[in-house]
Amino acid sequence: MSIFLKKEVFFVKFPIFFPIIYGFILFGFPSFETQLIFITILLLAETHFGATWPFFINKVNYNYINENKIYLILFPIFLIIFCIIGFFYFQNLFLLIFFAANVYHVTRQSYGVMNLYTKNLTEKRNYANLIYIFNIIFFTIAFFRFYIPLITSEHLLILNILVISILILIFIFQFRKFGFSENFLTMIAGVLIFFPVCFVSNPVHAIIMGVTMHYSQYLFLTSKVIKKRSETSINKNNNYFKRFIVILIFYSLVMSILSIFGKNESEFLRNLIFIPITGQMLHFYLDSQLWKFSESHNRENILKHLLN
Repeated sequence: MSIFLKKEVFFVKFPIFFPIIYGFILFGFPSFETQLIFITILLLAETHFGATWPFFINKVNYNYINENKIYLILFPIFLIIFCIIGFFYFQNLFLLIFFAANVYHVTRQSYGVMNLYTKNLTEKRNYANLIYIFNIIFFTIAFFRFYIPLITSEHLLILNILVISILILIFIFQFRKFGFSENFLTMIAGVLIFFPVCFVSNPVHAIIMGVTMHYSQYLFLTSKVIKKRSETSINKNNNYFKRFIVILIFYSLVMSILSIFGKNESEFLRNLIFIPITGQMLHFYLDSQLWKFSESHNRENILKHLLN
């Protein structure tokens, strides 16, 4: 069990404890469902979204942003406009696009985390295929449960027996092929991250429950990079990491409150949820640019710190 005592395993490679705790509270204490959602959004979800901004708007990126104005300034502005129009004029389609972007973003990070630690190319290829295949399957299940409800509660028992049986067989096969390791656990986390779509009744839990692992991974890795950057000459002696924490707390508090307004009786307050949704869409896009390690700037200012 000592493997689970390693911080990197607990928070990044196999943070399975987060969805387990979430599920225990959700099903054990259903009367606290709203509080559970709010606390999870406050402590994990919005802090992870908020971490993007001090990570992006940073001295080490100023020249890079200036050289890539179209992708890092102009396109985010267009994305904000699209979110506003989409939310108010074709909300159902927009929310489907939002969920698809969420799944894609989470899947890419799951692949990236696995790719960061797994060195064997055959093992890496196998794990990558499984992560992508199952996330596509779970997105399809979510689509036919919550968007076009062809999968009803009557089908859930058979669905879960089928999915769990397939998962067990695949995990046994991968275990026999590559053995037990931290990389094996990372693959399992990446595969299971959207499994809650098979059994939760509220689509909010489908987005949050398993994705608590994603939040944990992102916060741990981003904090690691921020700490390393704070030691460099460009950021030294300016309370860089403290400012990072303050921004996370402020951003999370504001956006979490706006998210809760989504259930308010007032139409005006209810519609304010478009602000955190827009922030999340910006997070999906900006992270696709900032963690793109084909760019030498990102390898030098992010990947280097992760590998140290």
